[in-house]
Amino acid sequence: ATVVGGLSLTRQAAALRAGAEVLVATPGRLHDLIDRGDARLDQVAITVLDEADQMADMGFLPQVTKLLEQVAPGGQRMLFSATLDRGVDRLVRRFLTDPVTHSVDPGTATVTAMTHHVLHLDAEDKPAALAHIAAREGRTIVFIATKHRADRVARQLLAKGVRAAALHGGKSQPQRTRILEQFRTGQVTALVATDVAARGIHVDGLDLVVNADPPTEAKDYLHRGGRTARAGESGTVVTLVLPDQRRDVARMMTTAGINPKTTRVRAGDSELSRLTGAREPSGVPVTITAPAAAHPAPGTRPRRRPRRR
Repeated sequence: ATVVGGLSLTRQAAALRAGAEVLVATPGRLHDLIDRGDARLDQVAITVLDEADQMADMGFLPQVTKLLEQVAPGGQRMLFSATLDRGVDRLVRRFLTDPVTHSVDPGTATVTAMTHHVLHLDAEDKPAALAHIAAREGRTIVFIATKHRADRVARQLLAKGVRAAALHGGKSQPQRTRILEQFRTGQVTALVATDVAARGIHVDGLDLVVNADPPTEAKDYLHRGGRTARAGESGTVVTLVLPDQRRDVARMMTTAGINPKTTRVRAGDSELSRLTGAREPSGVPVTITAPAAAHPAPGTRPRRRPRRR
């Protein structure tokens, strides 16, 4: 059974009452169902915490701790992530007994399957260069710092003839699902995303990830880049760097253990085309049917905002 926010609470409760052997859940919605009496965790024997470091980083630690306190004592507990760092220490100390660390590959395996490029350019050249890269043949994920900027960049790309769509935390779960399906089928070729897409998303044959806004932390870089070069395939990660970002990006790359190839570029350069497949966008605006806005599902009620006095 699946238990996540943004979808019908009533249907999820019914699925649990019918019985479930494996539950895939987000912490907040699972708490809601436990509070309603629709779920109990006292017979859970195996607990898996996926993207464990992000759970800790994003403030989910109190919710996760409450859930782990309710599962059967003595069960098996597993923490999964491509990067497990100090953020999970509290969980390890409290809930894991004599833990064993398993790695499916050497720590550098994913990194060495990728080609890393840092492209230095001026601020005035960046929008055009990004449009040329996004207009390349095939699918591309473009990572942006904020959801508002992701929306704006997606609109700009659409106006230039690139089949783009934005994916971020401001979209409902059904909208995200629809956008990802459009990306997988090729209806959308440039996915303009915030870090909400940096983990847990797999698209076959994705060979280019573009950091239009460089990440601030090394592990975010590794997770973003991990959308390509998956399951033994190769891929390219390109980071666009403005003059005032050079020092921070160089420091981040060192922390990540990456020695990227650095190139100075401008829109229309043959070198930009050689490295990324960039090409001139058509300039003919395109329209992609946006996913329908989510309506409250049956059995759910929207939260009312308190009135201001």
